[in-house]
Amino acid sequence: MNEKDKLPRLLDPDLQLHSNAAREAWRVFGIMSEFVEATDRLKMIRPAVSIFGSARINPDQAYYQLTESIARKLSDAGFSVISGGGPGIMEAANKGAFHGRSPSVGLNIQLPHEQKNNPYQDISQTFRHFFARKYMFVRFASAYVVMPGGFGTLDELMEALTLVQTGKSRMIPIILVCTPFWQGMVDWFRDRLVQEKMISPEDMNLIQLLDEPDQIVSAIFKHYESQGFAPLPAEREMMLNL
Repeated sequence: MNEKDKLPRLLDPDLQLHSNAAREAWRVFGIMSEFVEATDRLKMIRPAVSIFGSARINPDQAYYQLTESIARKLSDAGFSVISGGGPGIMEAANKGAFHGRSPSVGLNIQLPHEQKNNPYQDISQTFRHFFARKYMFVRFASAYVVMPGGFGTLDELMEALTLVQTGKSRMIPIILVCTPFWQGMVDWFRDRLVQEKMISPEDMNLIQLLDEPDQIVSAIFKHYESQGFAPLPAEREMMLNL
C-alpha cells in the first residue's frame, strides 16, 4: 500500500472519534488520581482553615500583612492553614502559618499566567484541574477566611456559600475580612437578593464581616464550642457526597 492509499484511513472520522474517546478515558483516570493523591496527603491536617484572596497583592501592602497576621494566629491556635499556594494573599497566608505551630498547606494550580508557587509550604500539592482543587478546599476546611480578591476569590466564596446554603457541605464559618472592601457586595445581597426573594433572609447569616485577627480566631472557636472540630457522622457522610 502506498502513502496515498493510507491517507483516507488516517483521516477516517471513526478512527479520530475512537482516539478522542480513548484520550478522554485516560484523562478521567488522571482526574481520579488527583483526588486520591490529595486526599491521602491532606488527611492529617485537620482542623484547617482555608484562606482566599488576590494573587496580585504585594508584601508591602496592608492586605498582605493582615493576612500574614491572621494566618499566624490561626496556626498558633492549632489550625492548619490552606491557601492556593501562589503569590499575593496566598503567599501571605502560607507565610504566616509556616512560621506558626501548625502546617502550612498550598494547593497549587497549573496556570498559563500568574500562578507561581510560594516557598512557605509544609505540604504542597499541585492540581491540573480547578474542580479537584476546589473540592479539597471545602473537604478539609473547618472555616473559610476570605480576603479581598478578584474573580478567583469570588468564585471560591460563592462556591462555599452555595454548598452550605444547599446542605451539600456542613455549616462552617465564612468570614469576610476588610469590611470596606466587602460591604457594598453584602449590602447588594441584602438589598437585591433578599428583597427580590432570590435568597432567604436567613442566608445572610452564613456570612460574617470581621476585621481583626483575634476576632476571626474567636469566631471560629465559638462556632465549634458545642460540637468540636471533627465532622459528625452525618456531616462525614455529607462530605462523601459533596
